[in-house]
Amino acid sequence: MDKNEAIKKVKPQLTVKRFEHTLRVAETAVELAERFQVSQDKAELAAIFHDYAKFRPAEEMRRIILASPLPNDLLFYHQELWHAPVGAILVKEEHGIQDQLVLGAIHNHTTGKAHMNKLEMIVLLADYIEPGRSFPGLDEVRNMAKEDLTHACWLSIRNSIQFLMGKGSRIYPDTIHAYNDLTRHVNGGY
Repeated sequence: MDKNEAIKKVKPQLTVKRFEHTLRVAETAVELAERFQVSQDKAELAAIFHDYAKFRPAEEMRRIILASPLPNDLLFYHQELWHAPVGAILVKEEHGIQDQLVLGAIHNHTTGKAHMNKLEMIVLLADYIEPGRSFPGLDEVRNMAKEDLTHACWLSIRNSIQFLMGKGSRIYPDTIHAYNDLTRHVNGGY
């Protein structure tokens, strides 16, 4: 599926603001993919579809989670997390995208996970640092993304965890696993 076809399928699923965000994420993902030698086509496709299910009704996403192999413990966390794994399922079912790397990048773009591949890190990071974002700590992550993909992802996950802890929110275990795994890499394997 080429870029224009993907955009045509995603646009009706999103608000204008979220669609503009999606285009910026795609552009950022392509830049990161070029920098870190990952397929630019896959990064662009995953980024275009990363928020595909963002505005699906909560009850629809709940039904999909319960009817799929997705872990049911997702339902115990904020529904903001649901759109990523549900989106990967819908993109496969509704648009025939079979590439497991692309689907994995869509699935994991909000929580991260241990042992992320480069494409997963790129989409997660592109979603975090796209030029329309503005919040404390972002410049440090953007600067690191010019040099070190793993370290930049670690910073983004660290910041997200600190943000959630500051709000007294629960943190999905995959995010903690991502943080621990990336910390090991950032600290030289320990």
